[in-house]
Amino acid sequence: MTAFLTALAVLIAGYFLYSAVIDRLMATRCDAPVPAVTKADGVDFVVLPTWKVFLIQFLNIAGLGPIFGAIMGIMFGPAAFLWIALGTIFAGAVHDYLSGLVSLREGGVSLPEIIGVNLGRRVKTVTMVFSVVLLLLVGAVFILTPAGLLAGMTPESFDRTFWICVIFAYYLLATLLPIDKLIGNLYPLFGFALLFMAAGLLGVLIFGDVTIPVSFGQLGEYESSLPVFPMMFVSIACGAISGFHATQSPMMARCLKSETLARPIFYGAMVAEGVVALIWAAAAVAFTGGYEGLTDYMAQDGHSAGSLVTDISRGWLGTFGGVLALLGVIAAPITTGDTALRSARLILADFMRFDQKAFWRRIAVTLPLFALVFGIMMIDFNVLWRYFAWSNQTLAVFTLWAMAVYMARKRLPYVIAMLPAMFMTVVSVTYLCYAPRPEGLGLGMGVGLGLSVVAVAIMCGLFMRMLSRMRPEAGALPNR
Repeated sequence: MTAFLTALAVLIAGYFLYSAVIDRLMATRCDAPVPAVTKADGVDFVVLPTWKVFLIQFLNIAGLGPIFGAIMGIMFGPAAFLWIALGTIFAGAVHDYLSGLVSLREGGVSLPEIIGVNLGRRVKTVTMVFSVVLLLLVGAVFILTPAGLLAGMTPESFDRTFWICVIFAYYLLATLLPIDKLIGNLYPLFGFALLFMAAGLLGVLIFGDVTIPVSFGQLGEYESSLPVFPMMFVSIACGAISGFHATQSPMMARCLKSETLARPIFYGAMVAEGVVALIWAAAAVAFTGGYEGLTDYMAQDGHSAGSLVTDISRGWLGTFGGVLALLGVIAAPITTGDTALRSARLILADFMRFDQKAFWRRIAVTLPLFALVFGIMMIDFNVLWRYFAWSNQTLAVFTLWAMAVYMARKRLPYVIAMLPAMFMTVVSVTYLCYAPRPEGLGLGMGVGLGLSVVAVAIMCGLFMRMLSRMRPEAGALPNR
């Protein structure tokens, strides 16, 4: 229990302390122009109430990530608590906050546009392709998963194909309609339900007759079948840092009414996701009796992270918990898939400089994307998920390096973004080299670590070279 409460306290303190420091350094202003006003179009650039934006952002970046990822991550031992807390504060929330704030200041532009300005046109094109492919993978994965679950819960006439068609149709509407119509009305409800379920589990963990068998003293004792580094850092992903979030932050940057809201919306939503991840990680080991119990549970036929979510919710929260679990494993992925495809539309439209106010223009961009999603759905699900996990963290590497360059250009302490960029570079390169084929190269841990150090050295060298070229122009750069 002590380890869980300590990690929770560190995470919450990180928001009030570290985010306040970063926000002050970034000098956010309440009177700064925002794209929701300067570019208002009634479709994507729409001022929304702050509470709605927070819940939409939270659900956009959360979905099943902090639930399933945390359950899989805690199987690596108590190190998962440390990574969720510290990774969120110093990497994930910084990543989300900076990508959202920079988008806000640059007129609501999407992630590849931000990366292009800071890392160059070639990297912009690569990132655009990479981002769109990642978002299409998300869309495909989060059609197949809930469709299969719904088919198993409804009469035989409503088979998997039927639910795929229903979810596909919903995704099309969510991608095309103005953001305040469908997403703006449904997401706050689902976001609140996800937080409410986490709050109920937290109450059971703290006040119920529950033991959380996690101790930081076990860090040197616990052994996993897979190495904690880099596997745990990729498995947890959304509960600590996720490149996918940087594709979502610009979408909400187009709906904020003030620049000063960047801290509670972007940094705050990521901290909230970290809290949810901690709760589910603790609940998983407490419910199954420990690491061995969790491993045995997951090894049984028909058991998965989804079935554990249902068992925990029903066992601790009763019938109402079962309803919330249903919401978590079905509605949450659907509400991640639809905004993924909406973001793909926005990224592609920004890249082509193709205005999206007219409905036919949105259709022209959306239909080819949905055709690609349909093709991706023909690929084996397990393969899709493996590539999603790796590409997700790699996109975070691109984003953090771009943020470090941005801060250097603005004469700000770029180390805030550079240090997590270096760490995530090591994680991603090591994972790509170490992971077995087909998702990795299967080269071994030693080779992976060696190549990751070389990759970091190259990135740092390029960064310092950029700094040396930038210095003569530093006096001409604005503070914002």
